[in-house]
Amino acid sequence: MALTASIGYAQALNGREAGLQATHQALNRLGSSSPGFGFVVASHQYQAREVVSGVSGLLGDTPMIGFSSPVCLAGDGLHPNSVLVGLLAGDFQAETRWMPGYAQSGRETGAQLSRQIADQADTRGLFFFADGFNGDADQLCNALSSGTVPLAGGLSSGDLHTGHSYQIAGPQNGTGALTAAFLRGNLRIGVGAAHGWNPVGSQFRVTRSRGFWLRTLDGRPASETYAQLFGYPAREWAFPPLSHLARLYPLGVEQGEQLVIRAPIRVEADGSFRMNAPVRDGADAYLLVGSRASCEQAAQQAAQQALQQLEGSKPVFAFVLVDIAWEMLLKSHPGAEINAVQEILGKNVPLAGGYTLGQIVQGKNTGSPQLLNQHMIVVVFGEA
Repeated sequence: MALTASIGYAQALNGREAGLQATHQALNRLGSSSPGFGFVVASHQYQAREVVSGVSGLLGDTPMIGFSSPVCLAGDGLHPNSVLVGLLAGDFQAETRWMPGYAQSGRETGAQLSRQIADQADTRGLFFFADGFNGDADQLCNALSSGTVPLAGGLSSGDLHTGHSYQIAGPQNGTGALTAAFLRGNLRIGVGAAHGWNPVGSQFRVTRSRGFWLRTLDGRPASETYAQLFGYPAREWAFPPLSHLARLYPLGVEQGEQLVIRAPIRVEADGSFRMNAPVRDGADAYLLVGSRASCEQAAQQAAQQALQQLEGSKPVFAFVLVDIAWEMLLKSHPGAEINAVQEILGKNVPLAGGYTLGQIVQGKNTGSPQLLNQHMIVVVFGEA
């Protein structure tokens, strides 16, 4: 049976109706094929259980995983406050996992996932979505050994004020969790990742950091450092829009030979930056700035990488996980990153995705995955 894919999306007064309409649309586009697996991206403004009720009302027990995002991404652009459903049908099998303990221990969740990968030698791909506000994704990555299995993950986004997001695995849903899917069978999966942020010359020393909070840079509250750089008073950084726009200006933190991007989720009232990965004291950090041109280039680069990993297979479906900073940066050109991906894959390949607070891919030269900020991940599916 040939691999086929479809997507559907909808806006409605409640999550159940939006989920129902999006799924109905995706099933219609799939034709006579029976779906073997589904991705769900849903606005955090809908209740998770309502979305699940609408989607599973039509999909039954078809394996599916999903996450919340302020905006859904499709081939024809951005869809805020919507539910999007992507379906795959073909000669493959999918199994999902619901891991509610992620927020309590990213390390234990990573170890559990590693054991499950080891138990399933024929896994063709692993996908997972975790809470973007609660839980330590760095710990998860350090504990997760995935060998050569293609892997892609995202940290769900939602309400930046309240820190609310949710995750979905079949009928199960909630916050603070990790949801995963193992795919096996006649599939080939390619994953590419890139970003469009570059150092602009300002260098700092991380002088005080505690857990997820970066307190001081060069001995001053982080917001004071940014106030001096950008000309807005330090106290204004604690309130919207600056408290969230700080994500546009991440730090490139030295880790050994490489520069790892770490971006604030928001600025707190005390001037500290709330991160979703710890930054160690004493590290050197550089201010990074993105541009539309470099992001479009990065999107094409990620799509090209993913396509190369298909080793000649025709792409049937593309799934993208894009950092929330891209949405902020491309406000005047919404969907520019989607157009850039389509220039590589073609406009006929169904495409779905959402904005995330972090991205996870296989680390270069290591057995462990790597937590990224500010990146775009492109996952393409083809037949083996």
